[in-house]
This record gives sequence, C-alpha cells and structure tokens, in this order.
Amino acid sequence: MFHVTERLLLRPAWPEDWKGVLEAIADEGIVRNLARAPWPYDEAAARFFVELPQDERLPHFLVVESGSGRIIGSAGLGEHDGQPEVGYWFARDAWGRGYAAEAARGVVEVAKLLGHRRLVAGHFVDNPASGRVLRKAGFVPTGCIGKRHSLARGEQVASIEYVLDLDEADMLPPMAA
Repeated sequence: MFHVTERLLLRPAWPEDWKGVLEAIADEGIVRNLARAPWPYDEAAARFFVELPQDERLPHFLVVESGSGRIIGSAGLGEHDGQPEVGYWFARDAWGRGYAAEAARGVVEVAKLLGHRRLVAGHFVDNPASGRVLRKAGFVPTGCIGKRHSLARGEQVASIEYVLDLDEADMLPPMAA
C-alpha cells in the first residue's frame, strides 16, 4: 500500500532500504523515544525493520521526502492493547518541518480507508514534541498516563495516552504549516 501527502510518499519498506533506515534512525535521541527499537541501533536492526511483514489492516510505511526521494522516517499502524495505534519516528534533520504531523495525518487517512473507527497513540512524558504532533494530527489526550516498555532504555517509561475517533476526524481543521 502507498499513500501520498502534500510533501511525502508513504510506502512499504524494501530490503534494500536498510541503509536509508539506519542512516535516518541511528541516533539515541530518536530511538529512546520508541517502544520497540533497540539501542544501539545497528545494521541487523535496520535489516530486521525493513523485512517486517505487512499486516493489511495495520500497514506501516517508510516516509520518503518527495523532493529528495530520501527516507526521512517511518509512520504507520500497529496494535496496542487490541486497538489500532499510530506510531512514527523521524530523522533528526526532519524535525521541526511539520513532516511528522503530515505523515501522521496520512496514516489517519489510510486508517479511515481501511474501516478503522478509533485510533490510539501515545508518547513518553519526556518527549512533549510528539504530543504536539499527535494534537496536530487530531488526537486528544485521554487524561491517562500509562507505562510502556522502551527497549532502548531497558525500562518502563510513563506514556501519555491519546485517542482519535475517526467518525469525528472529518471535522479536523486544516493542518497549519
């Protein structure tokens, strides 16, 4: 499955993408904010990531910058406590450019096309920038703080939980630049 946004191409990973993934994510400041990525992040981890099977109900994508064709991150659907969950990561040089919110909104569009009615997401409490991304993508905080395991940190980390009711997502304001 592929999805195009204004500035991004969301596409499946191919085995030869491992070098681009490794170049984009091999930064402890990125990996420590993810639940399932190891640190240090190495060639084996990148190869494993690009070879993950796709679930047609929960697709995950590499995010490619349209102008350069460069892999700048990943965004997609996974599962958390039996519910479809939006997740993402971006290369440090892609931060602050609105790419994460744009990609997250693209994933929300795909989720709606797939018939999902409600999505969840979360971010570690020490990563407030991810909360801003989620709010720009239409998610609202649930008021709950849970615990999620961070493989890179090797411990449980407090996580602020969010939800998006897709029946109401049509009323989202246009994304600000």
